[in-house]
Amino acid sequence: MDDVLVVGAGPVGLTMAAELARHGTRCRIIDQLAQPLPYCRAIGVTPRTLEVWEDMGIAREMIDAGLWIDGLRSFIHGHPPKDNLLELDDLPYGELGLPQYETERLLADHLGRFGIKVERGVTLAALDQRERDVQVRLDRADGTAETATFRTVVGCDGAHSAVRRALGIPFEGEAFPMMFMLGDVHIDWDLPRGMALRALRLVENAAPDMFIAIPLPEPGRYRVSMLAPAELAAPGGTGHGIQSELPGPQLSQIQSVANDLLPQKPKLSDLRWSSIFRISMRLADAYRRDRVFIAGDAAHIHPPTGGQGMNTGIQDAYNLAWKLALVLQGAATEALLDSYQAERRPVGADVIARTRAASEGYGREPGGKPDRLSDTQILLSYRGTPWVRDDGAGLDAAVPAAGDRAPDAHGLRRHGVGFPLRLFDVLHGTEHVLLAHLAQTGSDQVITDLAAFARDAATRFGSRLRVVAVAAGAPLAEPFAVATYGDAEGALSAAYGAQAAVFLVRPDGYIGWRGRSWRDAGLLAHLGRVFQPARAEHDQTDGSSTR
Repeated sequence: MDDVLVVGAGPVGLTMAAELARHGTRCRIIDQLAQPLPYCRAIGVTPRTLEVWEDMGIAREMIDAGLWIDGLRSFIHGHPPKDNLLELDDLPYGELGLPQYETERLLADHLGRFGIKVERGVTLAALDQRERDVQVRLDRADGTAETATFRTVVGCDGAHSAVRRALGIPFEGEAFPMMFMLGDVHIDWDLPRGMALRALRLVENAAPDMFIAIPLPEPGRYRVSMLAPAELAAPGGTGHGIQSELPGPQLSQIQSVANDLLPQKPKLSDLRWSSIFRISMRLADAYRRDRVFIAGDAAHIHPPTGGQGMNTGIQDAYNLAWKLALVLQGAATEALLDSYQAERRPVGADVIARTRAASEGYGREPGGKPDRLSDTQILLSYRGTPWVRDDGAGLDAAVPAAGDRAPDAHGLRRHGVGFPLRLFDVLHGTEHVLLAHLAQTGSDQVITDLAAFARDAATRFGSRLRVVAVAAGAPLAEPFAVATYGDAEGALSAAYGAQAAVFLVRPDGYIGWRGRSWRDAGLLAHLGRVFQPARAEHDQTDGSSTR
């Protein structure tokens, strides 16, 4: 019996499969399409998704294939043009523009390095949950069929998800009454490379007339979007996504909108593809039914404003994969899987609400400088959810709390390493990392005590936990079981506060526990809730673990 079936080989499914493999769990991944779609549907990659890709080991490849989105030029009828530049230099990454077909190609290549290939032309035809497994029927394009059994199935198969339908999970919501159209075109103008553009004519009590151009890596090429003219917008329909059965607009129809809304009336040419679509806003009632999960557009769909859709789905997969791998390997309690819906469904609901509000108020934003972090997903937090614990009462309010993203810090030094390191270098990997911030150079006894704790934790929880100590000044002595770093430049103290504190950073880069000391009983209680005793990693004799 295989461990996991991933249904859908878009960015979310490919991320899910690759992350399961990186965490030591093999899977199969299927997609009903014979070939990936060649359309640049999703483009924007948020700074948080780039951090995810860095942890996966593929950020450089993605950056090399894309271009940085440096800002937005706005033409609002009746107002002078305005440039808003993205100022994200204090973050590890900016906003990247990368066509979805390139994202999928690079993720598939990455997955292939684990020896896993997408099985194409394969459709999930039936799904039956049983007491200990999930039985599915897979239909192939050549007319053959296969019955297979898996311990878990994850549906990453889009807005019309066969997995969600098989589970009977309601997908309630509504659609905007108007239709939109997209195109991939070359535009002859002087817009700086890396700048997006929007041209709007506000209409009272209705959506504005619009022409939006997002730059693609190829010079002069843009993905453009706008309202569809009446002759193309067929009535009815509940289309959830960008692709539809309606014929896409012709170049002349896109040029007509550009001429109407852009002062310079630039020439558009070389239309490679176009599409008509309707924007829907829907949220699945549940992200899980027993042994089956859904992620990405199968769980939530919303307006594309702010480029949140694909990124939210990728982070669904990043959240679920490490938990699922630990449980399937017997290293974590099955109850840990409850945290997936508890953490990610509120994120989906919030994205739907925010993107709906942004879409309905598009072009009518309040004056002043826009919130530069609002669409970065850096501020996303799981504070207050059931599977994070905070014992850090009294710590500075600016210190990251349990549930927050663990921020990066530069300039760390380790004995024997001749170059400075980032905290993200230290956190990289598939383990939980206990980060002890000593705030000042500690005594040898402090490190000795921490090393004793680390050895005891290894006995209790196995190799799933690493212990790291960071202190001001030069690196401390490095005993067995603890990696020590110096924070000579004070960057870690700036990010994590000047007080001594301890943070348990999860494999997805969020803080699962926070307290004043590793001696806090709350830490062991939290670890004991997440992990099975270490012997469970070795005592499975039923062949169900992945070796």
